[in-house]
Amino acid sequence: MPSLKTIRKRITSVKATQKITRAMKMVAGARLNRAQSRITALRPYALKVHEILEDVAAAMTERQADAEFSAAESVDALHPLLHRRAEKNVLFLVMSGDRGLCGAFNTNVNKAAERAWKEKQAEGAEVTFATAGRKGREYLTRRKGVVAKDFPRLMDGLDISKARKVGEYVTARFKRGEVDAVYIVYNEFKSAMTQKTTVELLLPPPERPAPVKETGLAPTFGFEPNERVVLERLVPMYVEISIYRALLETQAGFFGAQMTAMDSATRNAKDMIARLSLQYNRARQAAITKELMEIIGGAEALKD
Repeated sequence: MPSLKTIRKRITSVKATQKITRAMKMVAGARLNRAQSRITALRPYALKVHEILEDVAAAMTERQADAEFSAAESVDALHPLLHRRAEKNVLFLVMSGDRGLCGAFNTNVNKAAERAWKEKQAEGAEVTFATAGRKGREYLTRRKGVVAKDFPRLMDGLDISKARKVGEYVTARFKRGEVDAVYIVYNEFKSAMTQKTTVELLLPPPERPAPVKETGLAPTFGFEPNERVVLERLVPMYVEISIYRALLETQAGFFGAQMTAMDSATRNAKDMIARLSLQYNRARQAAITKELMEIIGGAEALKD
């Protein structure tokens, strides 16, 4: 059995750790509240931008099928970011945390990126990565992944300008034909305890079937001044907002995972302190009993 001094040192050490984990839980909780309010406010807007782009592209595709505008004015020709090519070169934009102590948050997104990487390789595609987050970069580098670009410390003072910087990089590579598709890998925030790992196509934007005419519900669009001008504003906005949303989802998910992990660590420390205290009391009681027995034995020996 460990000595009383050893047990006391362990109790002191665990109590110090408990103070740290409790403080980290409180900090993560405060940051989570701010991050959650930001993603809750942005998410409807981001989804609506995506929906509008899908509606416009579907309507233009339908008009093209009806020969209302020429092949030179096709959806792909009107904007280079809508051009669809065989996926021979694929870029994955992997968003992770810069720090640990957040449970399986970073592990989940890293493994999802690796699975998607192997799937594309099996299909014959060349895969490169752009990373936002130190944990993702280190994971992929250890596995010999080609990290073409790293965006360090994006989560510090996160705003739309940082998302725009990432968007400019991926769109430039797509326009130059260096990559044929861009995917985002991130953790979508559901709650403080739940994050959904997502692999989402960013470029070219996912297609949606054109509205069915028979229902009479197909939307009718008028483009002012013309389709090209509308798409030149709408498509970059979609890319920028989609990246910004993924960054905010990642930030909120990280703080939620960290708060949950630190809460679990604090409770585990409390349980360990209780066990060590019980062990200490038993050892102390055994030591006192032993001393009493020695005293009584000595006294009996003197009587004899």
